[in-house]
Amino acid sequence: QVQLVESGGGLVQAGGSLRLSCAASGRTASSYTMAWFRQAPGKEREFVAIIFAGGGSTFYADTVRGRFTIPRDNAKNAVYLQMNSLKPEDTAVYYCAADRPPHYGPTRPSEYDYWGQGTQVTVSS
Repeated sequence: QVQLVESGGGLVQAGGSLRLSCAASGRTASSYTMAWFRQAPGKEREFVAIIFAGGGSTFYADTVRGRFTIPRDNAKNAVYLQMNSLKPEDTAVYYCAADRPPHYGPTRPSEYDYWGQGTQVTVSS
């Protein structure tokens, strides 16, 4: 079991940056693959970024690659989503998710057993 608490959302101007935090409890975050998803009104929940358990390999959606990173701080049992060069299209509720290996579809929301409460990110033009 793992509990996820998200923070760091807010309002930012296009081109700016935000850093989202996902703090894990119950089990160490490094024991789980952790991912960020986002959902805009009227749209499907979509994959953003992932950091895999074990070696810590990362993978990003094409829409955010080069702008977002997903660092992990094992000492704080947390993962982050560092968002740079934000665009209005990035506006969404962002969710942290966790799943224990093995994985069969790690970019699909249905893969994940544990979810944070979501945090709103709004990017103004």
